[in-house]
Amino acid sequence: MNIKRIVAFNLTGVLLLLSWAWPHGVLWTDLDDRIFWAFNQLITPENGFWDDVLALLNTRFFDAASFAVMGVLFAMAMRRDPRPDRVRRWCAIGVTMLLTAGVVAVITNKAISYGHPSPTRFFEHAARLTDIVSIPTKDAAANSFPGDHGLMLMIFAGFMLRFADRRLAAWSIAFVVLLSAPRIMVGAHWFSDVYMGALSIALIVLPWVLCTPLASGVSGFIQCWLSRLLHPR
Repeated sequence: MNIKRIVAFNLTGVLLLLSWAWPHGVLWTDLDDRIFWAFNQLITPENGFWDDVLALLNTRFFDAASFAVMGVLFAMAMRRDPRPDRVRRWCAIGVTMLLTAGVVAVITNKAISYGHPSPTRFFEHAARLTDIVSIPTKDAAANSFPGDHGLMLMIFAGFMLRFADRRLAAWSIAFVVLLSAPRIMVGAHWFSDVYMGALSIALIVLPWVLCTPLASGVSGFIQCWLSRLLHPR
């Protein structure tokens, strides 16, 4: 158990929450407004190509592509693992990661009573992508806090930091930024939904999974179970 890392990550997460709560969230509110309007002013009928690209980046197809990217990184981590039982090991890590994501999602939904609409619903005169393009896309949410899409990406990156090599871990962190950006750019999420809400949750919860024997213990148990299932005595 790495207590120093747990304390450092948890403290950073708590400080993020405090920066949002005091003084009255002015810092994040101003940053959110600036980032939203910087992208929203580009959403106009005159920017047809940009509108179509942004719409495509916020479709279910792009969500599936994001999942495929994570799958590729996961497969690369498995392939680079020199252990002879690497397939079973990484299958166990994958199951542990999915269990963690599910538990975090349930806890987040149960524990957080606060919520707010996305900026496209908050600002009455905001440009809506769905009013311009014919592509079925997501540009609004009744409750966009915290950024659930970003949180799932962060959980994946956290597991890659713990179990994969440095290069793949760095790519995973980069993809958190790249794959969560479209939601912010279109106005379906505030910037703070992802980089305050989701990130603070990840910094507080994940260290207790990844910096303790919990993740390796659960994945080790699943790996043993898979070995017995595939090679019964």
